[in-house]
Amino acid sequence: MKTARYNILLFVSALLFLGPLSKAQELFVGANYHPHDDKNTEKIKCDIKLMKDAGFNVVRMGHLAWDSYEPSDGKFDFDWFDKVMDLMGEAGIKVILDIAIRPAPIWLHHKYPSIDITDANGNVLYPNHRYMEDIGDSMYQTYAMRYTDVLTKRYGKHPALLAFGVDNESGDGRISYSETAKQRFIIWLKNKYSTLDNLNKAWATQRWSRRINRFEEIGFPVATHTTDVPERMLDFRRFVSDEINQLLFKVIDKVNTNAPNALVNTNAWYYSQMKYFDYTPIAYSGKMTREGCGFYPGPSLAANGGVMNALFGISRIQFESTNPFWCSEFTTMTAVPNSIRKSAYASLMYGNQMVCGWTWQSMHAGEEQYLEGMIDWDGIPNRKYNEYRKIAAEFKKIEKFFPYTPHAEVGLAFSFPSQIASTYFPEQHENQLQACFDLFYWRNMDARIVEITKSPLQYKLLFVPGVTVMDETTAAKIRDFVNNGGTVIMTSNSAFVDETGQVFASTRPGRLSDVFGIRVGSFEEPEALNELSKKSFNGKKIELTSKGKSIITESARFDVIESTGAEILGSITSIDKDYPIMTSNRYGKGRAIYVGLPAKVDILNPLLDELIADLSMKKGPVVPKGVMARQIDRTHLLYLNTNSEPKNIECKGKSRSILFDKDYVDSFTIEPFEPEFIEIGTP
Repeated sequence: MKTARYNILLFVSALLFLGPLSKAQELFVGANYHPHDDKNTEKIKCDIKLMKDAGFNVVRMGHLAWDSYEPSDGKFDFDWFDKVMDLMGEAGIKVILDIAIRPAPIWLHHKYPSIDITDANGNVLYPNHRYMEDIGDSMYQTYAMRYTDVLTKRYGKHPALLAFGVDNESGDGRISYSETAKQRFIIWLKNKYSTLDNLNKAWATQRWSRRINRFEEIGFPVATHTTDVPERMLDFRRFVSDEINQLLFKVIDKVNTNAPNALVNTNAWYYSQMKYFDYTPIAYSGKMTREGCGFYPGPSLAANGGVMNALFGISRIQFESTNPFWCSEFTTMTAVPNSIRKSAYASLMYGNQMVCGWTWQSMHAGEEQYLEGMIDWDGIPNRKYNEYRKIAAEFKKIEKFFPYTPHAEVGLAFSFPSQIASTYFPEQHENQLQACFDLFYWRNMDARIVEITKSPLQYKLLFVPGVTVMDETTAAKIRDFVNNGGTVIMTSNSAFVDETGQVFASTRPGRLSDVFGIRVGSFEEPEALNELSKKSFNGKKIELTSKGKSIITESARFDVIESTGAEILGSITSIDKDYPIMTSNRYGKGRAIYVGLPAKVDILNPLLDELIADLSMKKGPVVPKGVMARQIDRTHLLYLNTNSEPKNIECKGKSRSILFDKDYVDSFTIEPFEPEFIEIGTP
């Protein structure tokens, strides 16, 4: 492989190698590329020429393709891919090379059947689909790490390499309920609890005569019904999460050993409902030098819900990292013309540095053969290719001002155990978290999703939205945050259970009732109580009244709250009597606000408006409704009109459009669904 051409590329790379590791002002546009489909060198050269013509500067390769490099046990075939890497390097296109430890090759499943997934009913499943391996299996991990070692040693210093991708969509795929998985679970429980007495107490096994007398008696908590055993289910999902993180850290450490100068990235879909796991150990470790995701807002240009959901995906993966973010997959499919470009500009406002389309070419076979790329099945570019080409050209004009680093004064608390525990409530924790995220989306204000136990909590305002599990560390940090002058807003279903998953026998909100100055008792259901409605409401409809203003909303439940010192800010006034529902308590130098309803935009908006003023929080740029905006630095602002009507922006004095090479005085107009990047104070 070390031809003269390769050595020249290596020398050039050595001169520039610090570039990828720094926060270089650069934006990446490219595609996910699958040369392993046919390994046709002439076709690859034609594809690279099309990529260069489009202004692409990155490709992602290698994902889901383990057996393309190791077709049989220990027999590696890299010659074909060496040529691909060299060609990319010659073209000046950087490569994210995925370490495709999933799915495992069929030959590995055949050699070690313990790798196969066993479903909750005890059926062993043939690996027809991707992600059908038990990643905690010791033999699987042995071979996955061997593959990682060989791949990273071979390409760790290749001049075309930008980063190694660590796995793909780690939260996707089935959980295995095999005998070997059960034995690992038992070992995990022994390490956590040490004694059976500790285990039985944590699992409340006195309920329904479920006492464990020997560790060997332990079974999976899904054997009957998941809602029967909340404490056991919480531990089981923690165990699954720990196994995933253990493997990811092994791979990252191997990359750092073999390729210490390489960046590390992943498509971190940890919140897949298949195998939702706790990504925060990775996110807060600093070892994932470029957090990443697949950005799939749906095909619409006019609707904004899909874009909001996708941006929420960025925030819930990035957490508090100040490194650039990479959308290592980005939508193509049947996206309405200009919707990809609209999404690309929206992502820049959340710290994104990369728009890497999934996928380059519509695939000829397999489960995604009808998922359209930017090149048709016959290799001819389509309109999406041209749209990505336009994005690349425009990004080149503005890239020296990016990536943007959010500057947040607000933290939004995420809690993995609360997500698992909240499955028993009408509103899951992540839905409440997203409602809080939405509060700041249209305000054009930055907000960080945080894990309280890992965060320094350097914010003015902290939302605790349905954080069901309240362990001692989390409670202590919330207490200190408020005592030292912070303002916290907690919503219903928070501090309901302790770290074992058992409902607090003490006054709720557990471990924090004195901070909030309230007692939360039972909950009520409007659908039943509306038989007594003073407003003739029915269903889940309620009226919340605060400071003489009413909000009509809906909720499946609300908390019954008694003040033990807190000021009552609002009440439910539509049922048989007034129910206090929003309270505020002074504690130390700060303020603790409780809302006895799930987090919803319509409920929290008026409260947030007041707090922004009271806490002297910096507002987002002043723009008409429907315009996204961020002040990138002192003299540059990025705008995006997400509506179908032109929007006029007031901007006193002279300014200049870097994007469209125009001069403005006092104001300018943004056309429907168009971006604008402005330099203010131009001479």
